[in-house]
Formats: sequence, structure tokens, C-alpha cells
Amino acid sequence: MSTEKYTIKGGQLVEKVKQLIHEGNIRKVRIIHEGKTVLEIPLSIGAPAAALTIMIAPVLAALGAFAALVTECTIEVEKTDAPSKD
Repeated sequence: MSTEKYTIKGGQLVEKVKQLIHEGNIRKVRIIHEGKTVLEIPLSIGAPAAALTIMIAPVLAALGAFAALVTECTIEVEKTDAPSKD
């Protein structure tokens, strides 16, 4: 499992989270502001990205409201390692 961090402007938060969900190999997304975890979103492994987007629509709406209040935040992403193709 690997972890990646992205520092983004508040207005880009929702779009970046949607983009990460569509990548499909994400286990967990954490939104961090001023060193504190504001929101942690666990994602089902193997669930289609479209289904995940629909299921977390209320979370995305809350993220939009949060994004309007902050100028910058960090997204920490836990990714599953892709299975090797031998």
C-alpha cells in the first residue's frame, strides 16, 4: 500500500477527490487542514467508480462547503498496490 499527498487550493478540493475516486485504486482519502484530519473517506475496493461517486455524493457536498471556507488543504490518499501482471 502506498500513500500520496496533494496540497491544493480549497476551490479544487471536490474535483480532485472526484478524480482520485475515478482512478479506482484508492482505499482511503483524508482531508487535512492545518495539520488536523478534517474528514476521512474510506472507499470500497473493487466498487465501480460511478457507484462510489453516487454513494458519496453527500460527502462531496460537505466537502464543497468546507472548500469554500479554506484557502488551502492537503489530501492524503492511501492507494492499493496494483497486482503484478506475471
